[in-house]
Amino acid sequence: MASLLGIDFGTGGAKVCLMDSGGKVLGYAFEELELIHRYPDWSEHRASEYWPVVCRLVRHILKSSPVQPDDIKGIAVSSALPSMVMVDEHNQPIANAYNLMDKRARDQVQWLKNEIGEDRIFRLSGYRLEDHPVLVNVLWEKQHRADSYSSIAKILTIDGYVALKLTGVATVHYSAAAFYGVAYNMRQREFDEVLLDELEIDADVLPTLFNCDDIIGEVTQEAASDCGLVPGIPVAAGQVDCNAAWLGAGAIKVGDFQSNLGTVGNFGIIHKNLDYMFSDIGRLMINFPYTVDSKHTFVTAPTTLTGGQCMRWIRDQLAQHELFLESNGGKSVYDQLNVIAAPIPPGSEGLITLPFFMGERTPLWDADARAVLFGLTLSHTKGHIVRSMMEGVAFALYDSFRLIQEADLKINYPMVLNEGGAVSRLWRQIISDVFNVPIVLVKNRVGAPYGDAILAGVATGLLPDYSVAKAWSKTIEPIEPNEVNHKIYQEYYQLFKTIYNHLKTDFRSLRELRDR
Repeated sequence: MASLLGIDFGTGGAKVCLMDSGGKVLGYAFEELELIHRYPDWSEHRASEYWPVVCRLVRHILKSSPVQPDDIKGIAVSSALPSMVMVDEHNQPIANAYNLMDKRARDQVQWLKNEIGEDRIFRLSGYRLEDHPVLVNVLWEKQHRADSYSSIAKILTIDGYVALKLTGVATVHYSAAAFYGVAYNMRQREFDEVLLDELEIDADVLPTLFNCDDIIGEVTQEAASDCGLVPGIPVAAGQVDCNAAWLGAGAIKVGDFQSNLGTVGNFGIIHKNLDYMFSDIGRLMINFPYTVDSKHTFVTAPTTLTGGQCMRWIRDQLAQHELFLESNGGKSVYDQLNVIAAPIPPGSEGLITLPFFMGERTPLWDADARAVLFGLTLSHTKGHIVRSMMEGVAFALYDSFRLIQEADLKINYPMVLNEGGAVSRLWRQIISDVFNVPIVLVKNRVGAPYGDAILAGVATGLLPDYSVAKAWSKTIEPIEPNEVNHKIYQEYYQLFKTIYNHLKTDFRSLRELRDR
């Protein structure tokens, strides 16, 4: 039974999937990851836990599936980005890992703007400085933890670290390299050594670049022993986790349009337009190479930073009763929250949420922004808060979508909803009504590790090409936008924007007051 193994590290959890060469899922496993928020702008994982999680999940999936270790013919790994794992000469993690919600490197961003120049960096990398590309965090480490910085052998992404543990080879694929930013030349697909010298960053700490579907090495004896695999299994370079999810759901053509509601909320549109990436609108978005033909194909991926994380926050902080019921055999917490939110009318009876728990990305790029419940009254219930949070995420994504429409990128409708909170029919209807576009749901919602398994199959030659992803993809539960609701939401969206604009300077003042 020839099988393929996909491994994905999102921000909130790790997933593995076993798939046969016909696309059938043979096994799936998930483990939630601890998010460490020691300071308001810091967001970390325990990097030392990544490899044990991989080993637990792989051993579990092998035990619970019909697959034998020597049936596995290829492996690929993906992860949420930006992320950063620093390792020493023994491939051991140094300190905690950065995940994509981390915003600590404000001073380094300002230094780069003053000393190097924002335009110069964007023209080279196509990546904004308001966020935290990997090389910005490297500068933070250099300034604040000089002792540990001196012991860094390689700077990796999460998936790059897992690939290193599997193969012993330090690598980065083109889709992840874009998230290094600053000194990464997007057009030439290489790190700019002149700029690295100006930053006083040794090029040797950066991994070797590969296409997503290049084979970078094989599973070592040590890794095989740790995970219950066999040595010699080929490992592909990998991909960004959203690419993996969208690939797994059949997105392979220019214009294909998919969305995830994982820890972040985002959507992606595949294109081949470099001019757009470096345009004024492209500059407001996140753009990086796509898995399919990763030298020449790109995806624009507007992102609201705590899209799905909003619902995890409600679960952890406001849903103790629902958690109790779930633990005693009841419905999942999220299903219960959907039930209480469903009867609330569009606009949540005057409750508007800015869902910016950890700042915001596209198109605002405001690290100071914070979550706000606006209009809260004694008549509002938990159901109102849940629905308002869903609507706030939809408004945040729509804020980017309207600009994409202006840019006239090719878009293939319907919008395909995929991972995380997309399982909520209520949330899908809200997004459809806000965007005014038709929506479908992926039937096979294994998500990113399934796309990783497809990548592993193409990389090893077990699968002929990526067309199988489109052939295997099935969608269900079509939703059409409600025109009446869309008009209501347009008015609430305008107020959503006005509230943010009124509070923008106050967010900065709050941060300055907090940091005194």
